[in-house]
Amino acid sequence: MRNLDWDGLRNLRDLGGLPTPLSSTGLTARGRIARGPRRELLTAAGWDAAMRWGLRSVVDLRSADETGARVTDPGVRPPAELVMTLAPTEDQTDPEFRAVCLPILDSPEYWPHNVRILPDFVRGALEAIASSEPGILVHCAAGRDRTGMISALLLANVGVPDDAIVDDYAASVRAMAGTAPHGGPTHDRQASWTSEQVDVFLEEVTPHVRAFVADADGVFDTLGFAEASRQRLRQLLL
Repeated sequence: MRNLDWDGLRNLRDLGGLPTPLSSTGLTARGRIARGPRRELLTAAGWDAAMRWGLRSVVDLRSADETGARVTDPGVRPPAELVMTLAPTEDQTDPEFRAVCLPILDSPEYWPHNVRILPDFVRGALEAIASSEPGILVHCAAGRDRTGMISALLLANVGVPDDAIVDDYAASVRAMAGTAPHGGPTHDRQASWTSEQVDVFLEEVTPHVRAFVADADGVFDTLGFAEASRQRLRQLLL
């Protein structure tokens, strides 16, 4: 029921409907934040569906040189009333980021390194979400890795259990495996994977997701993220 049907996009989910002890309903609130892949894939019908869902803001986690329509995209302009914010989590020209993260950029193993090396970028992305009007699409290229990192922090911040966060990450890996390359900063080896290869990968990387989520408070501390902003992020999902 969390999967959203916006024509042109796969790997698109509402972050509402997940268990949390902090909500009076026992679940994160629907219609506040969605996670997905590059918005340029949306058709006119897809944008219409997004607006019916309540889309008001878009926070794009990609670097500036990754944005824009490609020749294979529908070429539909987003509605003019949407607030579009570019808030990259990466600086792909940073020498340490390139050396440490690029070889593992399709694995959650890189998430804590991204936080350590480029805290200003990750903090900026979270602050952009915190200041956006509810009805937010958070996306990168595939909606799997950068969006996975930010989604994990958003969900951990409202007490969603580790198992549910792991499942949410795994759903994105499964949704994008075996699809056309999404055009991120590195070659996407997962574009050719079978379901069996995905199973092996998820078994290998799930401990990285769990460790990252378990240290969510430490991540926010490393980022120097203000408590008032953390509370705003909680309000979006509660």
